Amino acid sequence: MIQVSNVALRFGDRKLFEDVNIKFTPGNCYGLIGANGAGKSTFLKILSGEIEAQEGHVSMGTGERLAVLKQNHFEFEEVQVLETVMMGHKELYKVMNEKNSIYAKDPFTDEDGIRAAELEGEFADMNGWEAESDAAILLQGLGIPDSMHYMTMAELTGSEKVKVLLAQALFGKPDVLLLDEPTNHLDLKAIQWLEEFLINFENTVIVVSHDRHFLNKVCTHIADLDFSKIQVYVGNYDFWYESSKLAQRMLSDQNKKKEEKIKELQAFVARFSANASKSKQATSRKKTLDKIELDDIRPSSRKYPFINFSVEREIGNDVLTVEELSKSVDGEVQFKDMRFSMNREDKIILLGNPIAKSALLKIIAGEDEAFDGSFKWGVTTSQSYLPLDNEEYFAGSEKTLVDWLRQFSPEDETETFLRGFLGRMLFSGEEVKKSPAVLSGGEKVRCMLSRMMLSHSNVLLLDEPTNHLDLESIQALNEGLTAFKGAMIFTSHDHQFIQTIANRVIEIREDGSILDKQLTYDEYLEWKAANKLD
Repeated sequence: MIQVSNVALRFGDRKLFEDVNIKFTPGNCYGLIGANGAGKSTFLKILSGEIEAQEGHVSMGTGERLAVLKQNHFEFEEVQVLETVMMGHKELYKVMNEKNSIYAKDPFTDEDGIRAAELEGEFADMNGWEAESDAAILLQGLGIPDSMHYMTMAELTGSEKVKVLLAQALFGKPDVLLLDEPTNHLDLKAIQWLEEFLINFENTVIVVSHDRHFLNKVCTHIADLDFSKIQVYVGNYDFWYESSKLAQRMLSDQNKKKEEKIKELQAFVARFSANASKSKQATSRKKTLDKIELDDIRPSSRKYPFINFSVEREIGNDVLTVEELSKSVDGEVQFKDMRFSMNREDKIILLGNPIAKSALLKIIAGEDEAFDGSFKWGVTTSQSYLPLDNEEYFAGSEKTLVDWLRQFSPEDETETFLRGFLGRMLFSGEEVKKSPAVLSGGEKVRCMLSRMMLSHSNVLLLDEPTNHLDLESIQALNEGLTAFKGAMIFTSHDHQFIQTIANRVIEIREDGSILDKQLTYDEYLEWKAANKLD
């Protein structure tokens, strides 16, 4: 349990939050959400004690232990992997080291024997004899094999280090677990393992994540950082999102009678109760959901960009044909003799080797001519491409945002139109005079999406389009691409994004071959599991 009492924090004239009063209780997983810059990571640092609040205080139960997912991936470079995990339980690790150093003494005195006996008792009370096996189980679950357990952290790749640091946070069953973007750099298997771990975790979890599927799977509550306050709602992310939209509709419809609003609320709650999936979360959520009153549902101050990809020309039956396409990067084969045809209604998710996926998109977008084989677009098609790295579109630009966007728009578009277009993408007022070179990663992606919308292309090629975007922009992009009437090939690590958009899967395998299935993402995962394919 962790209690937050009257906490407030300001940076200069900027108020991040004030009068925050929350009790985070055991058995629950709280998803901390808020717009970019709202202070989510800062709030976690206050909970962990890394930052001190200007007002109020944070308290925990007597003797309770808090664990945090470390963000410095190079902190333990000279430490062995297994030992790094066990360092997550500081008291246990301290006792273990003191005990070992006493046993290594020569001569070994009576006083040493007495102290060693005391330490052995403390070690046993903390389940020290199971420490190595428990740490190994966590590592294996996250995809770090036994062969790596005695390597130093310096020998691991970046994504492997992330997994070890996550195991470190999970180690020893902490009473309170703070996780800031824990799914970043994790593969699908590791994310699924973490979901199951947190679903069955009996203590308190507070997590920040841009992965909506993850939040939906693990969260029993959403802690919404909005209006400089934190309001806790029962349910997962989807419940919070839909309920905030419902509240906005109810607020705008002043003529609707309260009885009608209550009926709408009851129907809404009933739908989410019926759709709750995992038994542990479903049971606890349903009991509390059924107690929700009309005033418990509140509108959000969030602003969502307007993302709509309209098509200028209807696409024909002849879309894309790929014949014996091969590509090598630095001597490594990315794919070989690739063949497939694209249909007019296909929304294809590319899975597999990240370098290979980006290479394929770059080739068919006409950005790379160093390949073997051929591809051909149909005469009715027009393509628009969002690359993984968009820096070349912004580097050295002295233009304003309006001028930057004008170069991608039809000549007859007025400045008023361009300003309005940027406004719908959340660039309002003086922001349209910004230099594109100083934009954040998320702002640059929104600009690139604006460029694509102005093209009115009927085929979209998108390489990790949710990178750098906040939850609001991801939600808006998801809905915009779901409604898109053309064809699409894209890459993503966002489970919900893929599942709600893709109707076909092409996986580029390690040997350069492909698996091609006309299935949704979840159906594809089930098919692979049934056929015991990695």
